[in-house]
Amino acid sequence: MIISGLDKLTLLDYTGKVASIVFTGGCNFRCPYCHNGEMVKYPKNNIIAVEEVYDYLKKRVSVLDGVVISGGEPLIHEDIDDFMADIKELGYAIKLDTNGSCPEHLKKVIDKGLVDYVAMDIKGAPDKYGLITGRDSDDVSLTEKIKASVEIIMSSGVDYEFRTTYVKGLHDIEDAEEIGKLIRGAKRYFVQNYKESDRILVKLDDMGGVSDISLQPFEEDELKKIRNTITQYVGDVKVR
Repeated sequence: MIISGLDKLTLLDYTGKVASIVFTGGCNFRCPYCHNGEMVKYPKNNIIAVEEVYDYLKKRVSVLDGVVISGGEPLIHEDIDDFMADIKELGYAIKLDTNGSCPEHLKKVIDKGLVDYVAMDIKGAPDKYGLITGRDSDDVSLTEKIKASVEIIMSSGVDYEFRTTYVKGLHDIEDAEEIGKLIRGAKRYFVQNYKESDRILVKLDDMGGVSDISLQPFEEDELKKIRNTITQYVGDVKVR
């Protein structure tokens, strides 16, 4: 397991919790707008010892009540289960951020009781996953894995959210219809607008044709149209 970052305090990333964020290094996706580009491209540049993070969390049990495990993609690390179990033994609630590409591992950590909240990124409409994630556009198995993760989360009994970062150049307003169908019946979905940053992956890496795409945020009225479309399929939809 590689830990590439630690935010010691957040009041925003785990609703209702005073939390720390642990960032695992490495990812099996290459989303050009990823704001953790350095952790994806250079996962071993700033490694923090697992023991160091654990010791910090152990000392802060009287102040913190939650830990967010983000990335990168945490579930590509087979040994992350042990780390999560150690955190749970300290009494922390755990929020897991995932891209949904590892449904078997996702089910395992849920079944073990290691997760209290799951936030899954829906990268886009199923037929655009190849473009957005840098994976093979004809990789049917990837789409099936995403669908499997959605089903696992929704049937798990664990609290959850789905979310999509909308980026002009990669997404269209019309994509919301297909995303809505993918997560039909979900309890919660967040529409997130793209924000420019010097840390995004496409500025750190040669990503072929994607490097030539102009990435832009959506207008407020466009985000409202997206929200209204998703509302047909999901109970609670918010723009943030």
